[in-house]
Amino acid sequence: MDPQAAGNPTDGSSLFAEIARLSTMLRELEGTVSEAESLDRITAYEELKATLSYAQARETVQFASKRVKRDELNRLPVRQWGVRVGDEIGLAKKSSPGAGRAFLNTAQSLVGGLPGTFKALSVGKVSEQKARVMVEETDGLTNEDKRTVDARMGESLGPSGIRGLRSEARALVQELRMDDAAEKVKRATARRRLTLTALRDGMGRPSATLPLQQAVAAFEGLKSTADTAVAQGTTDDRSHGQFMADTCVERLTGQAAAAAVPTEVHLIVDAKSLFSDGLAPSWIPGYGPLPARTARNFIASNEAAVFIRRMFTASNEAAVFIRRMFTAAEGGHLVGMESRARSFTGKLRQMVVFRDDMCRTPCCDAPIKHADHADPHADGGKTSWENASGLCASCNYAKEHPGWKHAATADGVTVTTPSGKDYSDVTPPLLKRMRHTRSGPQPSRMEDYSRTGLVRTRGEVRLFANESVDR
Repeated sequence: MDPQAAGNPTDGSSLFAEIARLSTMLRELEGTVSEAESLDRITAYEELKATLSYAQARETVQFASKRVKRDELNRLPVRQWGVRVGDEIGLAKKSSPGAGRAFLNTAQSLVGGLPGTFKALSVGKVSEQKARVMVEETDGLTNEDKRTVDARMGESLGPSGIRGLRSEARALVQELRMDDAAEKVKRATARRRLTLTALRDGMGRPSATLPLQQAVAAFEGLKSTADTAVAQGTTDDRSHGQFMADTCVERLTGQAAAAAVPTEVHLIVDAKSLFSDGLAPSWIPGYGPLPARTARNFIASNEAAVFIRRMFTASNEAAVFIRRMFTAAEGGHLVGMESRARSFTGKLRQMVVFRDDMCRTPCCDAPIKHADHADPHADGGKTSWENASGLCASCNYAKEHPGWKHAATADGVTVTTPSGKDYSDVTPPLLKRMRHTRSGPQPSRMEDYSRTGLVRTRGEVRLFANESVDR
C-alpha cells in the first residue's frame, strides 16, 4: 500500500524569503566600531538563537502531530503511528536520525510540560542549553509534575549557571517524587552500559554508566592502587593518572601490560604507511583514524608483528591467512564481491562494513549493526556488493517502515522519507584521506610484498594493506 502523499512544500512562502534575507544581511554585516556594540551584538545573536530554537521545537511538535494523523489515515497499526518521525526530523536538521529522535523528545517535553521554560526560550531569556537541562532533569515525570518543577524553577532560569540549574532542578524532582526514588534508581540501573568514543590524536574514551556505588568503588580501587604504586616508586616513570589508566585496561582485559592488546583489532593500513614512511593514517573501522607512525609502532609492539615478518620468510598456513582487498584506481574505493546467499555473511559482510565504516544513512554516525539489501530481497534484490548497505539497527528498521525507501549502489545511497524528500550521500574512499607524497628515494622492495593485501592473524591484530586496481 502506497502511503498518502505528504503535500507540496511551500518553498516560495514569505517566511523562507524573510529567513534568506536575514541570513544574507548577517553574512554581509560589517564589523562594529566599538567594543560595547560588539558585545550588544553577541547578546542579540544569543537571544536570536534561543528564539530560533523555540520556533524549531514548536515546528517539530506540529510536524509530529501531522505525521501521526497521516499514519492514521493510511490505516497503519496504532503502534506505528509517528514511530519514525524523529528520523525524518534528524535528516531535516542535517543531523543523525538518533539526534532527531532526541530533539523530538526535547521539543515535546518543552511544549507539553515546561511552558515557563518554553516561553523564556521564545524571547531569549534562557539559552537552548538551559532549556535542555530542564528537559533532562524532569525526564520521566508526568506533564503535571513537570509543570510544577517548571513553575518553581522560574526565578532560577535566568541567573543560574548550568551546573547550579541542574542541581536545583534535580533536588526539586527528588523532593517531588521522593516516594518512587528507589524505583527510579532501579530503572536507571537497568540501563547500565559501556560505550566507546573515539577521540583525537589516536585516543579513545570507554565510558561506563553504572550504579553510583559501583562507579565509586571502581574509581577508588584504581586510585588506591595508583596511590600505593606512587608511594612505593613502582610506576615506571608513569604519572598517577597514567598508572590508573593502564591498570584499568589491565583489569578489564586480563592482560599483564596495557600495551599488549590481546584481542582482535581490525586495522586498515595503506601499503606505504605500513611498509615504508607513508603519511596516510591507518583506520580502525567504525572508530576512525590512527596516525601512520602510531599504527606502525602498535603493530611492531604486538605479537602480530611476528606473523607479519613470517609472511616474507616462511610459509605457515596455520598462522597466516593472506587475502587481497582491492580498491579502484580512480578513487580508492573498495571493489566488491557477490554471494548467492539470502543474507550478507562472511567476507562479503566484512567488506561492506569496511567500505561503509559507519551507518550509511546520511548524517548518521552510529555503528553498523546490519548489512542488508537496499533493494529488498523479497522484491528480487540481489545479495551483492552493489545492493548492500551497512546500517545501524534503527535505520535498517526505519527503511522497512511505509513511505521510506533506500536506493543504493556501491558508490552512494539516497534515502527517501515519507514526506517525499531525498537525502543523498556518496561512499567515501576506503581510507578517508588524501595521499601524501614525498620526494627522495623510492621505498624499499618490502613495499612490493605489501601487494599481498589483507594480512589476517589469529587472536591479535588484523592488518589490511590497500591495493589499487582498475575496475
